[in-house]
Amino acid sequence: MRNELSFGHGFVDAFDESRYLVLHALALPFDWSEAYLGAVLTPPEREQVIDILQLRINSRRPAAYITRESWFCGLRFYVDERVLVPRSPLAELIANQYEPWVDSSRVQRILDLCTGSGCIAIASKYHFPAAEVCASDISPAALEVAALNLEQHDLSDQVNLYESDLFESIPAQSFDVIVSNPPYVDAEDMSALSEEFRHEPAIGLRAGDDGLLLVDRILAGAGAFLSEHGVIFIEVGNSQAALEARYDFLPMTWIDFESGGGGVCAIKAQDLEQQKSVLTANAG
Repeated sequence: MRNELSFGHGFVDAFDESRYLVLHALALPFDWSEAYLGAVLTPPEREQVIDILQLRINSRRPAAYITRESWFCGLRFYVDERVLVPRSPLAELIANQYEPWVDSSRVQRILDLCTGSGCIAIASKYHFPAAEVCASDISPAALEVAALNLEQHDLSDQVNLYESDLFESIPAQSFDVIVSNPPYVDAEDMSALSEEFRHEPAIGLRAGDDGLLLVDRILAGAGAFLSEHGVIFIEVGNSQAALEARYDFLPMTWIDFESGGGGVCAIKAQDLEQQKSVLTANAG
């Protein structure tokens, strides 16, 4: 039965995920020393461990939805079925303060577009405490989770949340960094998703036949919200090839991550401005 499970929500394999679930069931920290792995459990503790592992196997729910927690950029976040489970390689980019693609000393405003749980916005605020950080999402349910996480991190008064269809309801302003992990799963990949991924909200995954349904609109609208030296970072995952093919005229840098992952590109405001008319036509 183990082979039927998939582990694409922050864990590499069954061992890593089961270790996390066991420690959670025992109310122990996930980074507990391996020296204690030989400890003998009491009968009630064994029942707790068996129960949580059976729940994972039988329900096929991602572990994060069972424990109601996930980790991103070294920070703990509340998650449930209203949002995707945080797992983006953007965490490494944030930890590096978006260097070297931006001059971090010049970053005064950051926008997290399609924020979901709020993890990107919150992590960005930790790494840029003096910057103004905004976060938006079209889903009121996702914004409820983002608000819970802002409260958990004592940032409710320091990050602005907007219910917005991409840029539509965001007040006019210029951001030095726009970072977005939008829906980017194409129709073929959507049809092949495992049961674990089907527990996640489809609105956070589905992006048309080629995975670029929202990306087209983001590229068309981002220029109006970027400062002259601003940069937009977009994660498109497996839709990278489609993006490169459609926008072969647009300079974009694909980021190599030391910790793994990919499908994230950086595009400068000046390049978006130069191609404004073509980008607008593509979004139409």
